[in-house]
Amino acid sequence: MSRQVLIIGAVALGPKAACRFKRLEPESRVVMIDQGEIISYGGCGIPYFISGDVSEPDQLQSTSFHMLRDPRFFRDVKDVEVLTRTRALSINRKQKVVAVRDERSGETSEMPYDLLVLATGSVPNRLPIPGTDLDGVFTVSNIEEAVAIRNRVSRGLVEQAVVVGAGAIGLEVAEALSDLWGVETSVVEIRDQILAGFLGRNLARMAHRHLQTRGVEVNTGETVLRFEGEGKVERVVTDQRILKADLVIMAVGVRPNAHLAREAGLELTPGGGVAVNERLQTSDPAIYAGGDCVEITHLITGKPAHFPLGSLANRQGRVIGTNLAGGNAVFEGAVGSWVMKIFDISVAGAGLTLGAAKTAGFDAASTLVVQFDRAHFFPEKDLMYLELVVEKGSGRVLGIQGLGNKGDGMVGRINAVAAILKDRPTTADISNLELPYSPPFSSAMDILNALGNTAENMLEGRNRTADPDFFAQCWEERGTGETLVIDCRAPRNAEPYVRSHPWHWKNIPQDELRRRLDEVPRDRKLLLVCNTGVRSFEAQRILDQAGISDTLNVQGGVAALKKCGLDPAGEQDDG
Repeated sequence: MSRQVLIIGAVALGPKAACRFKRLEPESRVVMIDQGEIISYGGCGIPYFISGDVSEPDQLQSTSFHMLRDPRFFRDVKDVEVLTRTRALSINRKQKVVAVRDERSGETSEMPYDLLVLATGSVPNRLPIPGTDLDGVFTVSNIEEAVAIRNRVSRGLVEQAVVVGAGAIGLEVAEALSDLWGVETSVVEIRDQILAGFLGRNLARMAHRHLQTRGVEVNTGETVLRFEGEGKVERVVTDQRILKADLVIMAVGVRPNAHLAREAGLELTPGGGVAVNERLQTSDPAIYAGGDCVEITHLITGKPAHFPLGSLANRQGRVIGTNLAGGNAVFEGAVGSWVMKIFDISVAGAGLTLGAAKTAGFDAASTLVVQFDRAHFFPEKDLMYLELVVEKGSGRVLGIQGLGNKGDGMVGRINAVAAILKDRPTTADISNLELPYSPPFSSAMDILNALGNTAENMLEGRNRTADPDFFAQCWEERGTGETLVIDCRAPRNAEPYVRSHPWHWKNIPQDELRRRLDEVPRDRKLLLVCNTGVRSFEAQRILDQAGISDTLNVQGGVAALKKCGLDPAGEQDDG
C-alpha cells in the first residue's frame, strides 16, 4: 500500500530517515521540506570550513563519492522529493496536514501526510544583552552563517574576534580563527572552566593551558554584559574587561526546536524537547521525531537529556525509517560520547564528569592516570591522560574523559569504555578489559587497565589521592608549614624543585624510602609525587606499613602538574 511520508527538516536525520524508508517501501512517496536553501550537509564540519581545512561548503554537502546532496540528487538517486525554502507553519493532527509557506513566493498551502517526521533540529541560544543585533555578531547555527563568517575573515575584515562560550563549538571556532587566519582571538566563558559538563576540572585546566600556549586568550568565570559599536560590533564589554572585536561568535549552546510540536499539542520533556519512546514515536503514533529536537534517555542517569550530535541524528534517522515501514527498531538512548581537536591535542569523553555525577545524585569519585600510549620502550610514544569517574561503594563506572595527542590512541580508549557504559561496568571490568597489544600501539598493561586498577585501589582506601587542583590549593598555602612534598623520583629529576623550595620539597627516591624512614616527618601532611603517580603510590604503601598514614598521592604526578601549568620548579620561595 502506497503511503505519503512528510519529513520536516532535511539536514541530518531527515535525509537518513527518508532514504532508509524508501529502500524498505519504494512504492510510497516521501517529501522532505526545509526552510533553508542548502540541505543534507555535515553541520559538525562547519568550524573546519571556517578554518579553511574544508575549502568549499559543497564539500560538507557531498557524498564520499563526490555527488552533491542537493534536491536533484535526492530526486534522481533516492526517489525522494525535496522542497527547499519551504517553512512548516503548523500541524493539524486531526486532518493530517501541515500548513507550509513558500519563502520565495510567500504563498501558503497544505501538505497531507500519512506519517510525519519532525527533524526540526535545534535553535542557537542568544544572549539577552544589548548589541546582539549589531553587524558582525553571529551564531554558528547553519552553513549560511559559516559562509558569511568566512567571507569576512578571508577578505581581511577581521583582526580581532571574541568567541562567547567555551563549549566544543566555541573552542573549535576559536581555533579556526586563530590557527589559519591569524585572527587575534579571545574566548569568554561564564563558568569557571572550559568544556564544563564535558571535562573534569583537571583535564579542562590542561586544555585551557594548551589554548593559551597557542595564542588564544581564554577568560573563564566572566560574564558578557553587552556588545558595543556604531552599526557594527567594535567591543565586547564583560564584568571584568573590554575586548576589541571586529567579529563576535555567540556559542552559548542550543535548545531543541520544538515549536511546531508544542503548537500541535505533542508531549514535551521537562527540558523542552519533543518526547519520544524507544521507537522514536511521539505522543501521536503517526508522528516520529529525532535528532536535535528531541530529548532521549541518558543511559547513565536514566533521565531525559539533550544530545545535539550529527552522529546520533543519523542513527536515529535509520531507526525512524525502519519504523515508518512497519519495523520495530529501537533507540535505547546515549551515554554522551564526544571527541574534539584543540590544535595539536585531542580531548574526548563518554558518560558523566565528576561534577555531573554528583549533580545527578551519585556518590562519586574520580581518578586520574598518566601513562604512555605505547610500550615505554617503543621510540615513538607520548603521554596520555585519562580520568575515570566511579560510584563509591558499587565501583560502577559512570564516565571517562581523556586528553592526548591527535592520534587515534586516546579516543580509541574512550571508545572502548563508551561501548560498555550502558551495561553498567565496574572498575573490575576496566581492570580486566581485553585490548589488543603490540608495543607500537599499547602497553602490555594498557593505560585503561591501569586506570581500572587505580580506581579500585582508590575506592578500597589503598591509594589516597590528591588531584592537581588540590595540589595547587595546598601549594598556595605552603607558607603555613603544614604540608611537605616528598619527591619519590631520582635526585636528578627532583633537584630543581628541592633547590627552589628547600623548606617545602624533599627528595627521597622510592627505592631508598625503606632505609630512610627516619627522614620522613610525622607531624606534617605529606604530598607524594613522582613522574606519573606510580612510584608515589608504592611510597604511600611503604609509609602506611611504617605507620605514617597522613599522606596523599598526587594523581598523574609531575607530568599532570606540568600539563596543568602548575609546575613549581621555576618558582622561588621567599627567604
